[in-house]
Amino acid sequence: MKLFEREWTLHVMNAQALAAFAIVSFLAALSRAAEPALPDIPSRTFDITAYGGHGDGRTDNAAAIQAAIDAAASAGGGTVRIPAGEYLCGPVRLASRVRLQVDAGATLRMLPLERYPGGSRDPQNFISGQKLHDVAITGRGTIDGQGVDWWPLAREEGARRPRMIALSSCRRVLIENVTLKNSPMFHIAIGGASADVTVRGVTIRANPSSDREHPGHNTDACDVSAKHVLIRDCDVSVRDDNFTCGGGTSDVLITHCTYGYGHGVSIGSHTAGEISHITVEHCTFRNTECGIRIKSDRDRGGTVHDLVYRDLEMTNVGMPILIYAAYMAKEPKFRKLDDLTADLAASYPAAPVGPRTPMYHDITFSRITATVAHGRRAGLIWGLPESPVRNVLLEDVRITSDKPLGIYDAQGVRLVNCNIVTPQGVNRFSIGNAQVSVSP
Repeated sequence: MKLFEREWTLHVMNAQALAAFAIVSFLAALSRAAEPALPDIPSRTFDITAYGGHGDGRTDNAAAIQAAIDAAASAGGGTVRIPAGEYLCGPVRLASRVRLQVDAGATLRMLPLERYPGGSRDPQNFISGQKLHDVAITGRGTIDGQGVDWWPLAREEGARRPRMIALSSCRRVLIENVTLKNSPMFHIAIGGASADVTVRGVTIRANPSSDREHPGHNTDACDVSAKHVLIRDCDVSVRDDNFTCGGGTSDVLITHCTYGYGHGVSIGSHTAGEISHITVEHCTFRNTECGIRIKSDRDRGGTVHDLVYRDLEMTNVGMPILIYAAYMAKEPKFRKLDDLTADLAASYPAAPVGPRTPMYHDITFSRITATVAHGRRAGLIWGLPESPVRNVLLEDVRITSDKPLGIYDAQGVRLVNCNIVTPQGVNRFSIGNAQVSVSP
């Protein structure tokens, strides 16, 4: 078994360097912030059946649910209860200090495409809110997007699809215990200047791209761009990102989650506005396209730093670790990431550094075990010629794969007690224009 395809800068670390990296690891372990503040919602209850709601599977309950939300808001807040039954519904708007509770045995089902207001040209998001505070969506019931008829529209020019839950510039948000499935587009989309967001105990399901009859499209599970975020104890298997965030995101903890089909736990591709202090720990990945994915490009980049990924277990993933800044590369040779070589990476053209240049630095991967799908590579860390990835620590990382770990356009990459296993005669590492340190 060969070690390197190509060697640029490589040295074995001495004891002093090892001690310094141990300090880095210790400090990374302290990076986790306190849990976000939870919403403050009064104990009053507003049952939608008192406002004309019918769980018969046929009636459009949008007016009844909106009336209950408005009544709760007028009273100073409370819980809008959806009892057991099947409730078809069009778009509704949340209000501050209001909890939407979907009881066990209840299914809140989006109207089908042919009945949805605005159709595929101007649909409103299903459950939405802007500039709210203290809002929650909870319960042991199910919210069903009936997305099968919507998904093919992803290829239709001018078509639009609604998000299931869409909140912008909201504070103290809780989504807990509900099951979300088959959204026309994203299941949870929280952005703007949002803060203190908690998503816990949530199950999210949508058909994978491999479904022969009804493949899903862009059904991201959890898109949360906010400050002070907790994603905990969630079970996710969808068609696109299992989690992702964009610029303006900081102080995020993702812990004890189970990820199935999807693109993995992602950052980007729009990273302008800075992303920092994200910790992903104690999660499992099975059959995901990637485990950890950080992606951007020159026209949409920003600074991404102080990220910690630790205690992760991955099985049959497409690529356990993927960090790159050529997400929108047009030439096919730069898009086939499993086949990217040091020579190909070296041919990627440089550009001037600007305000939208992706800059990645200070990233730690610790105690990660992964087996990689057949024909795929152990991982890829690929910066830009003008903006290399900087200061990446891999410690106690074990990956078994058919192809090597690629490290291109990078500085200060450190591998401590790592084991990359490839078949006999296949390089374990491919290194180009990179400064890499390895310790046994």
